[in-house]
Amino acid sequence: MTAARGTTTTAKKTSRTRTRAKADVSSAKTAATAASTAQKVPAKIATTSTVKQTRPLGHVTFVGVGPGDPALLTLAGRDVLANADAVVVEGPEHDAFLAYCKPGVEVIDGSGAEGSRALKVAARARLVVKTAKSAANVVRLLTGDPFTFSSGAEEAAACKKAGIGFNVIPGVSEVSAVPTYAGIPLTMKGDREVTVIDLAEAKLDLTRLHPKQTLVLLNAVEVLKDTVAALVEAGFDASTPVALTVGGTTTAQTSVVGTLETIVTDLRTAKVTGEAVIVVGAVVEQRESLSWFETKPLFGWRILVPRTKDQAGPLMDRLRRYGAMPEEVPTISVEPPRNPQQMDKAIRGLVEGRYEWVAFTSVNAVKAVREKFDEYGLDARAFSGLKIAAVGDKTAEAIGAWGIRPDLIPSGEQSAAGLVEDWPPYDELLDPINRVFLPRADIATETLVAGLTDLGWEVDDVTAYRTVRAAPPPAPTREAIKSGKFDAVVFTSSSTVRNLVGIAGKPHASTVIAVIGPATLKTAEEHGLRVDAMAESPSAEELADALARFGADRRDTMVEAGEPVTRPSERRSGSRRKS
Repeated sequence: MTAARGTTTTAKKTSRTRTRAKADVSSAKTAATAASTAQKVPAKIATTSTVKQTRPLGHVTFVGVGPGDPALLTLAGRDVLANADAVVVEGPEHDAFLAYCKPGVEVIDGSGAEGSRALKVAARARLVVKTAKSAANVVRLLTGDPFTFSSGAEEAAACKKAGIGFNVIPGVSEVSAVPTYAGIPLTMKGDREVTVIDLAEAKLDLTRLHPKQTLVLLNAVEVLKDTVAALVEAGFDASTPVALTVGGTTTAQTSVVGTLETIVTDLRTAKVTGEAVIVVGAVVEQRESLSWFETKPLFGWRILVPRTKDQAGPLMDRLRRYGAMPEEVPTISVEPPRNPQQMDKAIRGLVEGRYEWVAFTSVNAVKAVREKFDEYGLDARAFSGLKIAAVGDKTAEAIGAWGIRPDLIPSGEQSAAGLVEDWPPYDELLDPINRVFLPRADIATETLVAGLTDLGWEVDDVTAYRTVRAAPPPAPTREAIKSGKFDAVVFTSSSTVRNLVGIAGKPHASTVIAVIGPATLKTAEEHGLRVDAMAESPSAEELADALARFGADRRDTMVEAGEPVTRPSERRSGSRRKS
């Protein structure tokens, strides 16, 4: 047997040797043929395959993002940002738009160039071209509109010269947007002529301007005195209305209104600084009746939003809609329970049919149960045969995102007490099981547990998550809270009241206090705070609406009394609030 295997092996080796020999002969013939062919082919063609293939150049999209308000970005601009490989920005003011980009996008700051405008533009153009040579899809963000008083045209020309393809997505120009946000129409019946002048560099001859036309002046603050004198010399009446707007389209917008004769002094008195858009002409008179942005109920209010960081978005967006400048300060952190076994046992009981009801009292409770379901490989089908209760509309929305419609939502007050009022009592004939699963926070009140127990139900009160006090905010924020530099504070739960006071102290007496519901109202009063506004229903949007109604009433009272409209932080009193 051994000898036979050895003979067979030898035969196979011989066969493989012969195969290799044939292959070597064939390769030799092929090589000889190729050499002969190469001698007959012209040298230019023979060396074509050795030319190094260069990487194809990228493509640049110039996107105008508007003059300041992030909401003015166009849908087209948002879509190209979502597909960008690299984004060239002009500074921190463009950071808000990076949220539309995919993870891992390369962000390049093009604001570092120094020197004259021409040198800065040339440096940015080189940067855009260089980026396009290493990234397939480049987006260049420019404030305002790329081709209107911007460097987009020069940078696009540099791309063209380098053989790089590009396209342009227009943006809202400051020329039209800032006057609009200031309540000043650039054209009206009888005022149809508008001239836009950029005074950034060369000194322009203003004597040829027609005194009856509307002027929009850019980069004119530093030369305002000389510009006003030149306009008066050109025939403009000294009483011609003038409006100067700084920070246009943002919640920091400030407008100073005067005449050609007074505007320099008015600007100095107002202590307003920064780049401005200036409108000269009769159209400025329309601002008194058409001002819509700076007259918003919370315009310019600095509002503290103390809550969990990942839940601050909807409330802050709503406050911005009313013209406020919200600042989020984390006061609590949501963390898993120290002992997860209680939740594990409850989830197993849910699957095994231990419960008749599941009661969700917060969005965080829904999130905690869903995370456990994911951990066990469960989905919404595990709720089959169970009744679901939600403490309010927001919690119901979170459950609805799971594909489940709650069986019970309070018809009145959306709180634990309101839920108890509508909860049916236990009936031995109608209810096969008398147990309720209640996943909630470690610091939740006993209102719901006590109420359900009185109705004959047995409650598994399970800690689904913990709320932990966050670290104190920075010293400047703490000082602003205590000294009244915040115009308002919005409290979204009792824990945010306790934690803010614990880590930063009580808000100043002048600060407006708004709360999300009766329980939070009670906690605020227990801490010596007088509540000025309360949401009609417990949601972030309703809380912002309630504060806005307070702000609108406050503004109307000042206007009716003939008083200047001021923010709460500008009318500070010396004593603390008392409940």
